[in-house]
Amino acid sequence: MAFNFIRAWLRTIFLSPYRLLRALLPKYTTPSRYFEETQVASKSSRMPKFYHDDEAWADMAPLPQDDGGLHPLAAIAYSDEYSEAMGYLRAAMAQNEFSERVLGLTEHIISMNPAHYTVWLYRAKIIAEIGRPLQDEIAWLNPTALKHLKNYQIWHHRHTMIDALGSPDGEPEFISAMVELDSKNYHVWSYRQWLVKRFDLFDKPEELAWTHGMIEEDVRNNSAWNHRYYLVVGGREGKPSADIANREIEYTKAAIRKAPQNQSPWNYILGILRAAELPKSTLKDFATEFADVQNPDHVHSSHALDLLADIYAEEESSKEKAAKALELLATKYDPIRANYWNFRKGLLDQPKVAA
Repeated sequence: MAFNFIRAWLRTIFLSPYRLLRALLPKYTTPSRYFEETQVASKSSRMPKFYHDDEAWADMAPLPQDDGGLHPLAAIAYSDEYSEAMGYLRAAMAQNEFSERVLGLTEHIISMNPAHYTVWLYRAKIIAEIGRPLQDEIAWLNPTALKHLKNYQIWHHRHTMIDALGSPDGEPEFISAMVELDSKNYHVWSYRQWLVKRFDLFDKPEELAWTHGMIEEDVRNNSAWNHRYYLVVGGREGKPSADIANREIEYTKAAIRKAPQNQSPWNYILGILRAAELPKSTLKDFATEFADVQNPDHVHSSHALDLLADIYAEEESSKEKAAKALELLATKYDPIRANYWNFRKGLLDQPKVAA
């Protein structure tokens, strides 16, 4: 009796504040929790769809999944709706049926499991066999992709459809909608690169202008810098012309001045130098705008110090400056990588080896 009383008393003490907060602050539920609850509510409000009582499927017997006998070791607890739909798809695949009804069946299964790559592959076969207009498939695919931003199977299917369509029309607008939801989505950027290569968009002014807009919106968006590099250098053969190299160097300098400690444009400008076969000393005066080894309390960019260490290391008369730059990095501006900077400092004593 006493034990039960104490337990009830403790539960009241510890749970009452929590319940009170829940009652007083329901509107402060986190967005992610709200989104999850909304999704659950939407799923629960959708009526399950079955095929066993559908006359359109009366001629087909579903093939059940073989989980390994009567007592499988680790059977997956599929819903009845999903299990039945997959049973009918297996039967259709066994008969090599390519039809509108099976196309609708794949859409139903994808709505329940958008990561099922076998269903996507069979859907692509159906589209090819029945001659479904590819524009119609893209129109259906768009909201599905926006709902599942990082689904590999959806992006592969889009590659297949656009490749067969032979035109990128409408894709820039779709990609813009995607990056509004996630500006650094790997799938979006890799797909954009594929579009550029597939349809030879390297010299299309709108493409470079789009990357400029993305960088203006967020100068730290490494994905945008990477795509710009692909357009200017990475996806092309040979080195860029002097005019292009100079244009990109000046463009990147302006971006660095906005955020000197942002590593993305520093990496970009070094990539341009390397592609154009220009020495790092090209940027010596620029780097000193943000770092002066003689004035260690006024360093505005560790990346500028890093670059100056390389430049000074190549100058026989500036070895001490290189050592000073690396020492500042190791002790003050990037101590978490002190071992790396000290290692580079040790290389300065070795002949013909850059830091």
